[in-house]
Order: sequence, then structure tokens, then C-alpha cells
Amino acid sequence: MAVEGNLLRGEDVVENTITEEASSVVEPFIGMEFESEEAAKSLYDSYATSTGFVMRVDAFRKSMRDGTVVWRRLVCNKEGFRRSRPRRSESRKPRAITREGCKALIVVKKDKSGKWIVAKFVKEHNHPLLSSLTNGRQSSQISQPPDEKDVKIKELSTELSRERKRCATLQQQLDMVLEVMEEHSNHLSVNINNVIQSVREIESNTFTKPLS
Repeated sequence: MAVEGNLLRGEDVVENTITEEASSVVEPFIGMEFESEEAAKSLYDSYATSTGFVMRVDAFRKSMRDGTVVWRRLVCNKEGFRRSRPRRSESRKPRAITREGCKALIVVKKDKSGKWIVAKFVKEHNHPLLSSLTNGRQSSQISQPPDEKDVKIKELSTELSRERKRCATLQQQLDMVLEVMEEHSNHLSVNINNVIQSVREIESNTFTKPLS
């Protein structure tokens, strides 16, 4: 695609794509309602992808009554700090820092009606976002390129989000098929019972009919 005779650079295409995605995704807010936990995960995952970070499913709490999950925390993948371990070999290259104590998160909990409500939302990150890094040439505060591992995780997270939606659609279709099969099975059982009853009546009439 050309603009005034000049080809758009790949960086411009990425920048425009991120801007368009960010404008179409709703930012979470306290009190926001979802029909299910998966719906909350899906929205925050989409929000993370469009904003420029990777979501990680974190802690949860279960109901004391039936053991189902009633509270869930979703965080930025740079939340917390990695535990320091002694290096096995001095010649081995140290692993890249992937956790920086980021506080960005969302907490959702299930209320009595069965809906999931946003109980806490922290928007601010303590590290550059991938979308900001893409626009790094326009900012003097950002000079380092995005971590390759983070970019890969972001790509996999986007693909996982697509697969979750696809699986949800397939599950709905499977439920419909099973429902139709159950109705057909019930109808078939009724027909078989009617046939058996008819055969029994014929046999009964045959044996009870007086000999001429």
C-alpha cells in the first residue's frame, strides 16, 4: 500500500494496527460484570494484547461449600520477582529478567447471582509496554527493543485467545448435537416401547382366543 508514492514501513503498519486494536477493546473497571470466569479472562486477555502486555492467570479461591472457583486474580506476566537460584555453571549465560514486580492486575469474583464482578483493577505498569516499545523511535524515554521472549509470549497468548473462542464455539455446537441425539433417543425409546406393547397385546389375544 502506498501513500504519496512512498511505501509504508513495517513499523508504521504495526503502530497503526496496535492503535486500531486498542481503540476497539474495552478497558476493565470496578463493578464490570461478566457471565462467566472465562468471559472475564477473555476480555482481560484481549485488553492485555491491545495494550501491550501479556496476561497471566494467577491465584484463585474456591467455595467452601461446593469447591468451585469463586475468586480469580489475573496479572501482568511481569508480576512478582523470580526466585534467585545458584548458577550451576559460571559459563552458562544468565537468564533474561522476565519479572519486574509489576502491580497491574484485575480481580474478579462470583456473586450470589452467578455473575462475575470486577472487584479490583490496577492499570499502571512499572515497565514499558510492547506498544510503547513499538513507538520507541518517537520517545526519548524508551531506548531498548522489546524482549524477544515477551514478543513470543504475546503471540502465543493471542493464538491461545483465538483457540479458546474456537473451543467455546465447538462446545456449543457439541452441546446442540448431544441435545438433538438425546431427544431422538427418547423418541426412539417411546416407539420401541409402543411396539413391544403392541406385540404383547397381539400375543395375549392369540393365546386367549377360544378354539373353534
